[in-house]
Amino acid sequence: MNPSQLRAADMSGVRRVLIVDDHPVVRQGLRSLLENAEDLTVCGEADTAMGARTAIDQLHPDVLICDIGLRQVDGIALVRQLRAHHPQLPILVLSALDETIYAPRMLALGVSGYIMKQASTEQFLVSLRRVLEGNLYVSDAVSNSMLSRFAGGASHLSADPIERLTNRELQVLHLIGKGASTRETAQLLHLSIKTVESHRQRIKRKLNLTTGVQLLRYAVLSHAQPPATSTVGSD
Repeated sequence: MNPSQLRAADMSGVRRVLIVDDHPVVRQGLRSLLENAEDLTVCGEADTAMGARTAIDQLHPDVLICDIGLRQVDGIALVRQLRAHHPQLPILVLSALDETIYAPRMLALGVSGYIMKQASTEQFLVSLRRVLEGNLYVSDAVSNSMLSRFAGGASHLSADPIERLTNRELQVLHLIGKGASTRETAQLLHLSIKTVESHRQRIKRKLNLTTGVQLLRYAVLSHAQPPATSTVGSD
């Protein structure tokens, strides 16, 4: 979209959307959906965190739709970066990863909403417009889960050991599930190999695993079918 088109979009009240997802079919589907909405337009796309940052600086979108499982730098790290440099930009996370685990963590990092890729197109548009209005959006399941934890206080403990992981440990586990080696994980997260190995050891301890093979199996299974309950972890 050129500068004249951007000005026309501003004057017409159409809100500009930047899509960040490393799957072309997802980006194409979102573009097709949003192009049929009179109040929304796609101003750009990106498939990496670096591409997203460049597009934001060049296109000045009104909202960012972002997946968590990006190549190279994942969506969690991208959100951290954007909150530091673009604190006013609304971010709607659109992910296949279990919302009851990731939504509270992402909200704590400063996103405006979280919706599953399995949601209906109508519900997705509701979430996007709600975020653009300056409100927060999570599903009823996440809202009820968070209220239940709040009501339960410190005595409300999750039965799922994955809830004991910090955000960084969850990142490491996610990359293990995607097949990344310790060296690749260190490079992607800008950590030393020793630090990643320490995270792996803590993850195994918290998940009651004893071998690297068990950790890999757990990571692959949790990545494909994440657990269904959540407690927000510290970083």
